[in-house]
Amino acid sequence: MVATALRGALGFLTRAPVGRDEAAWEAFRTTPVAFPLAGYPVGALAAVPLLAPGPSLVVAAVFVAWCYALTGINHLDGVADLGDAAVVHGDAERRRSVLKDTTVGVGAVVAVSLVVLGLWSSAGELAALPTRAALVVVAAEVSAKLATAVVVCLGTATHEGLGSALTDDNGLRDLLSPVVLTLPAATLTWPRPASAVTVLAGGVTGLATLLWARRRLGGVNGDVMGATNELARVVALAAGVTTWTLC
Repeated sequence: MVATALRGALGFLTRAPVGRDEAAWEAFRTTPVAFPLAGYPVGALAAVPLLAPGPSLVVAAVFVAWCYALTGINHLDGVADLGDAAVVHGDAERRRSVLKDTTVGVGAVVAVSLVVLGLWSSAGELAALPTRAALVVVAAEVSAKLATAVVVCLGTATHEGLGSALTDDNGLRDLLSPVVLTLPAATLTWPRPASAVTVLAGGVTGLATLLWARRRLGGVNGDVMGATNELARVVALAAGVTTWTLC
């Protein structure tokens, strides 16, 4: 069951040609532990460009390009939609209508730009650090998946669709396994605390995004889940890099 769910997670969270069948999807959507489990191989692959020699800023640019080549830009689309919804005036219903609007507004441009710039700047710092610092990328990816699991397990969907498919069969008790499976990622840079701070930052970002969505949107949907993954990754990376540098 978990192996099938992992295939489904990789198919949903990356561009890997696996887990696109109905059995994998059904196993994935009812097994939140597959989120952080998928974070380990995805994070390891994402970190590969940081191991290559070259100017740190160039390596960082390659990292960002490779990251989205690996995971796709569907989740980044959620960042764009939430960016527009965040700046619009009105009630929750008005904001939800903006999420469905295909027009790209200023909020979307700013939100996506900040996320991409955040990834690039953190990767640039990591590229200039010892090779072992690349483990922060693995921790960040696992924590981003934990953040998404937080939304899935604690969120309530605003309408029937992708969001409800993931939230309806999961609850608070289902969050325990994802949290436990994330703990090894917190030890990756031991005795340095960078990976622990990275994991914590991603989890807190997931909870913060969930609370914002409840207040501003009345619940969660696929855009919120995708944006949570991207926001948690960039915040976690920044926290990890900063901690490595200072500690």
